[in-house]
Order: sequence, then structure tokens, then C-alpha cells
Amino acid sequence: MKFSRVYVELTNICGLSCTFCPDKNNPPKTMDLPFFESIIKQTSKYTNEIVCHVMGDPLTLSNIANYLDVIERYGMKAMITTSGFYIDKHSVDTLLHPAVRQLNISLNSFNKNDTKITLDEYLKPIFALCKEKIAHYPDTFINLRLWNIDKEKSEDDFNALVFAKLSEFFGVKVDYTSGTKGLRVAPKILLHFDDYFEWPSLSNPIYGNGYCGGLDSHIAVLSDGRVVPCCLDYEAIIELGNLHNQSLDEILEQKRVKDIRDGFACGKAAEELCQRCSYKSRFEK
Repeated sequence: MKFSRVYVELTNICGLSCTFCPDKNNPPKTMDLPFFESIIKQTSKYTNEIVCHVMGDPLTLSNIANYLDVIERYGMKAMITTSGFYIDKHSVDTLLHPAVRQLNISLNSFNKNDTKITLDEYLKPIFALCKEKIAHYPDTFINLRLWNIDKEKSEDDFNALVFAKLSEFFGVKVDYTSGTKGLRVAPKILLHFDDYFEWPSLSNPIYGNGYCGGLDSHIAVLSDGRVVPCCLDYEAIIELGNLHNQSLDEILEQKRVKDIRDGFACGKAAEELCQRCSYKSRFEK
């Protein structure tokens, strides 16, 4: 069994209250370094990429570089996903650490919070980082995300402001055409578009069967050690086990894991949460 990536939630703390995120019922938790290293050691046989995110923002951690050092020591690569509000709290050498393959910055988080800073103040450290990346870090990817597209075009005004700022800084025309997924604004710097999505919940309607990459392309480990099949199962509704008292090998050898994998392989959702998840419709051919 191999995965393209494993999501490891270093912390479930993000310091924000974005309206597109669900309410967080789990108590605040940060994974300590020794436990994190034990997870990296176990996952190294299953993947070569760690995504340092499920719900929290890893850049809220002042010692994020120590976690990245662990990933590098095991010969793996990291992907960091951040709101962008904590970019200026870290050095460029940390943000573009040798272990970091890609840094995702969710620009659409800016106008979904009660913030006292202006858009220019928010973008200033992000642009400074992009400038350093272009000049000195040619191998690292930066993904600027606007995952706020919807049929109502509710964010068109905000996006137009962002496009103008990006166009001015990068010296390229930036716009959105329906169906566009990404625009290259500089070498290995991409503006990525996607729709708003509904988080899976047992209170959602039943959407039925379908395919998902959970337990196929990825798994996730929450900050308290619980293992789940999917990066959207932030409350561990489908808790497969806990790495505090089980090994990853033991967890992945369970019949429940096989049933979920076999189900998705033939387009069937074996778990109720998966039946009530609309995100899997994105994988329909």
C-alpha cells in the first residue's frame, strides 16, 4: 500500500475564524516533536510527501522549522498550507526550507475574517516571499489559492482586487475565465482557482456512492494521533485508530480499511460519512 501523500496535522490551531471552515469542536492541540517524528518514521514506507495540514495552520508554530528538519532527515518532502497571515513570523529560509516542495497560500482567507490589516498589508510579506523564491529558490513551488469560485460569483469584487495587485506585482495579466484551474504568474508560482466545497458531515444529505482518494491517494493523521481515511474528516468521524497506542501498520491492516478501499475501487462508499460527502463528485469522469 502506497500513498501519494499523508496529511499530518501538526496543530489544529489556525488563529482565525474563516466563514468557509466548519466550527471546530476538537480541543486545541499541537503535536509534539517526538510524536511527530514517530509518525514520520512510520509513514516513510508508505509515502514520500507529508502535507502539514488538516484544519490548523502550521505557521502558527514558532518552531515549524524543527518539524521540517524531521521530514528532511527521513528523505521526504513537505507541503505547507497556510492562510498567509503568519508569513511574516518566519524567515525565508524556514518558509522555503529544503524539505518544502510546495507552499500553498489561501488568499481567499483574507476577506473571510475580521481583520484590521488592509489587503496591501496582507499581501506585502507574501509578495516579498515570492520575490525571494524567484531570486534564490528555483525548485520550490508557491501556490496562491483562490478557492472561492461559486455560481453566484459572490467573490468577484474581492477577486478583482486581488487580480489587480497580482498583475501589478508580477507584471502579467491576471484574470479568471470559467473553468480555468490555474494561471502561471512566475516560474513555479501559480494562481490556483477552485470552487467552494461542502465539508462532509453526518448531518448532510445522502449523496450516495462514488469514488474518493481516501485510503487510495492519501490518509490523514490528526494532531491527537487519530488516523482517518480522508483529509476532510477533521473530526475523525471515521476513526481507524490512534498512533498513540497502535502502529500505522496495524491500523492499515484492518478489515474496515480494506472495505473502504475495495468499495471506492468499484465506486461504492462504504461509510455513512462518505455517503454524505459531496466532495467525491469532483472525481467523477
